[in-house]
Formats: sequence, structure tokens, C-alpha cells
Amino acid sequence: MSLEGKTILLTGGTGSFGQKFTEIILKKYNPEVIRIFSRDELKQWEMEKKFGSDERLRFFIGDVRDKERLERAMDGADIVVHAAALKQVPLCEYNPFEAVKTNILGAQNVIQAAIDHNIEKVLAISSDKAVNPVNLYGATKMCMEKLFTAANAYVGKHRQTRMSCARYGNVVGSRGSIIPLIKQQKLQGEITITDERMTRFWITLDQGVEFVITCIDVMQGGEIFVPKIPSMKITDLVHALAPECKVKFIGIRPGEKIHECLLTENEVRHSLELDGFFLVQPEHEFRQVKNYKGGKALPSGFRYTSDKNEDWLTTEKLKEMM
Repeated sequence: MSLEGKTILLTGGTGSFGQKFTEIILKKYNPEVIRIFSRDELKQWEMEKKFGSDERLRFFIGDVRDKERLERAMDGADIVVHAAALKQVPLCEYNPFEAVKTNILGAQNVIQAAIDHNIEKVLAISSDKAVNPVNLYGATKMCMEKLFTAANAYVGKHRQTRMSCARYGNVVGSRGSIIPLIKQQKLQGEITITDERMTRFWITLDQGVEFVITCIDVMQGGEIFVPKIPSMKITDLVHALAPECKVKFIGIRPGEKIHECLLTENEVRHSLELDGFFLVQPEHEFRQVKNYKGGKALPSGFRYTSDKNEDWLTTEKLKEMM
């Protein structure tokens, strides 16, 4: 499916992903319009200046909690990319009701508005923290995935809307990643690490956007897409960015994992491996995706985790990514 000439609505459009998505789509795919939907008027004003008042951009002040505003923003759209979320783990723990309103009820609003407006395809951006969640943010993302994959059953035979999710790990250089924190601490000469064993998946903003575009192109509705991406030890990350600094281990924080998982052994039973990504099919047989050419079943008991990954980032590769 080509994005050329399409009208795209991007929720959370002023975030790190949203800005990179907008940049790449405008440069390479020539859409009719990209509608930027977000709550922050300052970021929208800054983004409009950044893109030189490109006539293909529209800016909608709005919150995914507001279904009526979403309905207006979706009118006439072809594609919806849902990236709006409360993402900071500690803030979600301290403000759990707010996280639920945005990440779960907001997702339901996106789904209902998309069905009502007969949107062609809707792709929601998820997180590795949705897998076996140990914090509220991850739990809300798990609920969001369940909502989006199940929502295809609500569409009915008279509408075309298809909904799926893209799930990936930490984004190099995004505002919420550890890298800006390390750079900030580097000025004081000491870097804090919670646990020396910790590993994480890594993906660049560009790679994340290209993966999302691939998902939009091949999705049939109900899938969760998981990219094959490299891992890196947090200690190696610090060594790459601040080799001269002292390292202080402060202990693992509430809601934090030693290693991240992108695909569980339970999901493997209804997953396929394709070139460059894994595909988690809807668990209920009547909604399972068909005809993915080249897809092969995964071995029983397989788990895709950051500590058992076959692809590891070297210091040189990380510097290239950044």
C-alpha cells in the first residue's frame, strides 16, 4: 500500500517519533496531508516552524481522551498512526488514573472513531514493556494491544477498517531514553546505573519509522509486529558515551526489569518469523492472519529477549546509530 496521496492522522504527532515520522513521510512518500494531533500548542508551533509551514501539514490541538475531537480530526483520513501516550514509567506510577485515561481509554476512543469514519488502516505504537508488564505503563500498553487486535472483530462486514500494533524497544536519542540522561550526568563526571547486568533492545528513530511504514504496508488486521533489532548492555552503552566517567550502581528501581522481552514463549505458538521481523497473529483462530508469504513457525519455547539476542551492538555501531 503506497502512502502517496494519502491523508494520514498522527496522534502524539509532536513527540520524537511523530516528528521523525513526519520528516520521512514528507520527504519520501508524498502524502496528500499529514494531520498532527497533540495536546501541546508550543510543540505544534515549533514543529510548524521546523517544517517551514509545509502545505501538506495540518495541526490539530486535541487529546485522545476527547472522542469528539478525534472524530473531527479523522474525518476524511485514510491512515491513522496512534503514537499518543503517557510514557514516563515513574510518572505513570504516581498518576495511574491519568495513564489509564490516556493509554487505555484514549486507545478505545481512537478505535471507535476509526471504525465510525471507516479508516483504511490504523497502526498503534506499542512497547517492549507491554510484554509481561511489571509497571503500570507496561500494563496500559498491554491493554492497548489487546484493544487494537480485538477491535477488528467490531468493524463488521460493511466497513474496511483494519487495526494492528507495532511493538519495539528503546529508541536511541528519543526524549525518554537513557541516552540524554547519560549525556547530562556526564557533565558531573559520574553515571548512575541501576544494575550492571541490565540489557536493552535498541532501535533508531529512523528505523522505527521505516518499520512502522512496513507494518502499514503489509498489515491485514489483528497482528502485532516485532522487529529484529540489536541488544546492548547498559554498561557498554555508558562506556561508549562516557568512558572517562565514574560509574555508580544504585540498584534496580520499582517497575524495572533486568532484561526486556519482545516476544514470549506463549505468543510464539501463534507467531511467524519473516525477513526482518516477527509477526504475532491474533490468538483466536477465527481472526488469524492468512497468506504471509515466507513466514515460518517458531520453535516451541522460543523467547525473544534482550539478553539472549543473537544481534549485539558494538560501541562503533552505537556511535553510527547516533
